[in-house]
This record gives sequence, structure tokens and C-alpha cells, in this order.
Amino acid sequence: MLSVYEGFFSGGARIVHSDVVLGLVEGGQHHTVLSIHGEVHREATRQAMENDACYQQLTAAGVGVSTLGRSFGGGDDQATVGFTGPELADAARALADADVVLSLKEQPLSLLNQAGLPRRPVVVCLHRSDPEHSGTALDELKAAIADGKVVAAVCCAESTRDAYQAAGIPPEVLHVIPNGVDLLRFRPDPARRLALRASLGIPDTAPVVVFAARYATMKNIPLFLRAAKEWLRREPAGHVLMCGAGMTDHDQPALSADIDEAFGEERATLTDRLHLLGVRRDMETVYAGSDVVALTSSFGEAAPLCLIEGMMCGAVPVATDVGDSASIVAGHGIVTPPDPDAIASAWTEAVIGRAEFAKAHARSRERFSRTRMIASYAALMDGLHAGHTTTSAAPPPLPEPL
Repeated sequence: MLSVYEGFFSGGARIVHSDVVLGLVEGGQHHTVLSIHGEVHREATRQAMENDACYQQLTAAGVGVSTLGRSFGGGDDQATVGFTGPELADAARALADADVVLSLKEQPLSLLNQAGLPRRPVVVCLHRSDPEHSGTALDELKAAIADGKVVAAVCCAESTRDAYQAAGIPPEVLHVIPNGVDLLRFRPDPARRLALRASLGIPDTAPVVVFAARYATMKNIPLFLRAAKEWLRREPAGHVLMCGAGMTDHDQPALSADIDEAFGEERATLTDRLHLLGVRRDMETVYAGSDVVALTSSFGEAAPLCLIEGMMCGAVPVATDVGDSASIVAGHGIVTPPDPDAIASAWTEAVIGRAEFAKAHARSRERFSRTRMIASYAALMDGLHAGHTTTSAAPPPLPEPL
């Protein structure tokens, strides 16, 4: 199997996909990874491939990772067109050794659709609920399906399948495999809870809300900050954590401006309890130390990983109704309208009801299991591999939607 990434940078889709690759390798499959970009500048953070946690986990597990070496600086200069001869030769060598190709989202199809490359069945892994915001990538997906290159698309959420079907992707191509997490890593842990709070100077009994997201428009950070201001005003012992790419005011000046806008003249008196943590590699500790995991996104979400990871660590999810958030949160937390007062009230309600919500979280651990997710991917990949080895005249038949 070959996975093709647009690049290695902070984000839930890359975390999920890399975990799937690791799980399939653990199950006996052989995988390699090709990254179009070797360095990406996003969320005001320059992210080199070698420094990325997913890259390090893959290579530590023996997964070979190569790159075309491109550097992406953001904006409209999407460096996924105009591939050079040497770049296409590198891609051809990677494809020649593969039986099935996994494309992490649609963007790598700009490479895989290039003429002259070895033809392999491609499975596209989709992680959004707004394909119209993907620029030309949706057109690349449609072209690859029409050409027969893409034989399946794995959707991480029901909302993803619905959105892509509405955008014109044939329903028989779309398969839903919901996100899952490592339940041994993501679990309630009193020791981690105390360690996080001690490191940040937060009292053991203080209510804590965590917001784990990259600095992006879809996350509606201004709404989150307005809710944080209201909650911190109401909860004199409360603390709010913000972590993710761009979640430091020295790396992302726009975040500091957002905080100024939301808190106004109360910034000096309230933001000593607003902790900007940036990218963390110990999210299991951050979640275990929190009481609420919050999400205020306005579009684009499918099955937000932060809600699942946080919930499995004992934090109550409180989210706006975007993508599959409502179905994930149902019975496990609180869905809110995009209103800062309502969100702040929901955070307080979640803190008060945390012990009762914990019972529902414990009952649902199998539903959100990494093991369940990887088994579903393995069944799909094995079926495609079997079909590819028995015939090259037509794409292999797909298993029933998962």
C-alpha cells in the first residue's frame, strides 16, 4: 500500500490517517508514504516534515516516508500543479511498488491524475463536510472517478458522505468508516490530570475548558473567545486552554488581535486564566486534565477528533452542530447554538454534570475504538488488493458500505 499526503502538518485528518497506516502495518500489511511537500507553512507556523509527530511515529514503526521535496507557503500558490519530470519519476517509482493507493483527502489527486503514471486503484480518504471549499480538488476527484482510478472513497462521517454525494460523487463509491482513537492512550488518568494542572499552576479543583484546534476560519475562534470571556467572568476559578497550530500569540499575531477584540478592556483581568499552549504532543494529558472539550466550528467539520479524544479522557464535549458533531455528542455532552452566552452556560452545565456524563463515555468506548476503525479499513483494503491481483481489466468489486 502507498499513502500519498499533501504534506505533514498539524491537523486531525493527518493524525487519523497516520494512525490507520500504523494499525494496518501492525496487522501485517506493508505500507509506504509519499508526501508532496517536505515543508508547509500554515497557521503562521513553519512545519517541516521531519519535525511532525505523525512522520516520527510512522518512521519509528518502519514505514518508509519519502517526499517530492516541495515547500508550500500557503495562499493561492497551491504547489500541486506543474509537476517536474524528476518529481513525476519519483512518484512513478513509488506507485510501481504499490498494489493499492490511499490518498489523504482529495488534494494529492492533482499528482495521481497526471498522465503516464502507473495505474493503481486509488482509495481517497475524505475528512470534511464541505467539499466545495476544497478548490479544484473536488474536480480532481470527479475526474479520477470518471477515469476509473478512484475505486472507493472512505468518509470519516455520515455528514461527509452526504456532502460529497450532494456535490455529485456517485453514492456507490462512498463508504463510511467513523473515526476511532487508541483507547489505551486516551483514557481518564488522575495522575496525568494532576500533572497538567501542576505544570500550568491550575488548582486541582478548578474547572478547566480545553479548545484543541488549529488557527483557521472554520474553527470560529472569535466565537470561542467571546464564550471564554463570558465563562471566565462567571467562573472566577475557571481556566481555559487553547492548543494547536497557531495557538500562541507570538506565532500568530491575529490570535492576539482576536483576544483583544473579544475581551476588550477585561483582557488584563481575565486572560491570566487563558492559557495559549500551541502544538502539544501530549494531548492525552491535556484532555485528562480538563473538564470540558469545546468546539465552536461554523463549517467544514466531519467527525472532529478532539471531541472523541477528549471524551475518552473524561472531558465532556460541548460543540456547535457542524458535521457529525451532534451525533458524536448526543448523550455524551451538550450541543449548543453559535451563541457565546449559551456556550458559556453549557460549559458550566457540563462541569456540573461531568460525573454523570462519564458513565455514558464508559459505555461508548467500543464505538469510538481505533481497533474497530482499523478493522474496517483492513477489510476494505484486503478486498481491493484481492481484486487487483486477480484482474487488471476492471476495478475490483467493493465490499458493502461499512
